[in-house]
Formats: sequence, C-alpha cells, structure tokens
Amino acid sequence: MRNESDLHEYLTVYPHQMAFGDDEPGVLVDRWFTPDIDFRNDGYRFDRRALVAHARPARKNAESVRVEVHRALLSNDTFAAHYTLYATLRTTGPTATEICMIGRLAADGRIAEVDQLTRSVPVEGE
Repeated sequence: MRNESDLHEYLTVYPHQMAFGDDEPGVLVDRWFTPDIDFRNDGYRFDRRALVAHARPARKNAESVRVEVHRALLSNDTFAAHYTLYATLRTTGPTATEICMIGRLAADGRIAEVDQLTRSVPVEGE
C-alpha cells in the first residue's frame, strides 16, 4: 500500500477475494500481508497459516460480502480504518460487523501488523 486509495482497495477487495476469488487463499494472504504477519482480531492472534485457514470456511459459507468504508487513513507506515463488513452467510443469514483497525506496513507496502476490534451491528432493513 502506498496511499489511502490502496488502503480502500484492501478493505473492499480482500474480503471479496477471500470469499469468492479464484486464487488460492495463500496467494491472496501473501499479496496483502508479510510472511510474519501479526494480525490480532478482538485479542485473538492470526499468523499467516491461520489467515489462510480462515478463508476455507468463508468460501463455503459466504453468499455475499460488501464493505462500507467510513474512514481510511494512511501516514507513512501506519494506517487506520473504520468500516462495516456486510455478509450473507448460508448458515446464519445477513450479518453486519463494524470494524476499527490500526496497523503498520512493511517497507514493501504489505501489511505487517494489525490490531482490530469488532462488534456486531444491526443489519439494515431488519
């Protein structure tokens, strides 16, 4: 990532690629993250292997994915984002998750570190 447009692309494209893309999950993880990624979501740590493994159930369960970016900021190697991930899952139906994320980029522009907090929010129209 080099600018806020790239950050916006990551936020909107990556979830869709992981759920519905033709590329293997490992290829997608390596495109966006460093091999030693330190990704923490609500206190749970995901390394590269865990991110790849997380994609397999998503690919089986997701019917649709959409992201609404509220704010995305990038300064040097630090980024922050506030966005909502909307998904329709085969098992539970429509969901919405509000996400606040901060992170650090490696010199090559890939994501090296992420800390994010999430909360479920009411799905619009329900």
